[in-house]
Amino acid sequence: MNDPIDRLNDPVEETRWPGPVTVVGGVVLCVGGLTAASVWGQAHAGLLWLDLPVAVVAVATAVAQLRWPVAGALAATALTLLSPVATPAASQGALQVAQCRRLPLATGVAAAGFAAHLGQAVWRPNSGISLGWWLLLVGVAYGALVGWGQWARSRRALLLSLRERALRAEAEQGRRVAEARLAERRRLAREMHDVLAHRLTLVATFAGALEYRPDSSPERLAQAAGVVRSGVHQALEELRQVIGLLRDEEEEGDEGAGAGATRPGLGALPVLVGEAGQVGQRVRLREETSGGAPPAGAARAAYRVAQEGLTNARKHAPGRPVELRVAGRPGERLVVEVSNPLPPPAGAGDAEVPGWAGTGAGAGLVGLGERVRLAGGELEHTASDGEFRLRASLPWPA
Repeated sequence: MNDPIDRLNDPVEETRWPGPVTVVGGVVLCVGGLTAASVWGQAHAGLLWLDLPVAVVAVATAVAQLRWPVAGALAATALTLLSPVATPAASQGALQVAQCRRLPLATGVAAAGFAAHLGQAVWRPNSGISLGWWLLLVGVAYGALVGWGQWARSRRALLLSLRERALRAEAEQGRRVAEARLAERRRLAREMHDVLAHRLTLVATFAGALEYRPDSSPERLAQAAGVVRSGVHQALEELRQVIGLLRDEEEEGDEGAGAGATRPGLGALPVLVGEAGQVGQRVRLREETSGGAPPAGAARAAYRVAQEGLTNARKHAPGRPVELRVAGRPGERLVVEVSNPLPPPAGAGDAEVPGWAGTGAGAGLVGLGERVRLAGGELEHTASDGEFRLRASLPWPA
């Protein structure tokens, strides 16, 4: 983008005709009135035959300056050599050039006007003032016109620059809003996966039991159906809570009642372990934290790591015991580990629970890794020595 000062010299800007007729009418009235007064003042010189045509042409050049400022100013300056009645048009020309051209060209036009008035003073001297004072007044007048015009030009360039900056800022703000919306959609997708995957695995486990054990007693069937109904209801509630995250964004460190309901932390781990036990998953919880509660963001990320770890263990290692360990203190790191024995290879004789040999394995870990990274932590998962281990390390400032 060009500099605002350079854009003032653009031909399109130079040749743009002023739309309102009032502008042209104002120039005709102002310059024409001053020119008529000059003709009246020069009537005693006996050169009306020259002053009248020069006056008419001078007013025409004043109008032409609105479209061609340099040419119109030089034409009026040339007429000043013939008669003083062209002085108003020449003065307006110097001002017009100073407003829309750089200082060297404006100074050149002003110097030409000063020289024209010098020649006029030699040919038609003014008897009311000496030549020296006359030239001093003319020089001061042209200097004031150039200074005024350059100030107006600089001000117009400044306003143009500010307008362009405002437009760029508005476009940048629109881009930031679009990026923020995209980030919120991604965060919502991660939140939905973390919340619903855990809940739906519980529902699917009991639904599989209903399908493969239809000979169970009516009491047990009713109990399993009740768990399925309750799990679906809780899944819908949690889905509403996740969507509400985008509608009512709370502060990162807010630990109020509303925040605790929609954004569980370490305090909800016993409930999570209890729900896993209801479906027969053996989970051992080891809490080794001290020094108070960790930051809300780290606590929520730790809860999601535990939730995802238990969900993956149910899906890929059903029936295997799981150990959940949470440790840390202020000034160190908050560590969350979920470990479970690896399942035997396919065909080794262990019966596979229907519905858990799902597709898309690892997708949850990818989203979980992004969540931990946004919280300032690190996530790693390894499968070695017959054990799968999921470990997250999160910051816990002192």
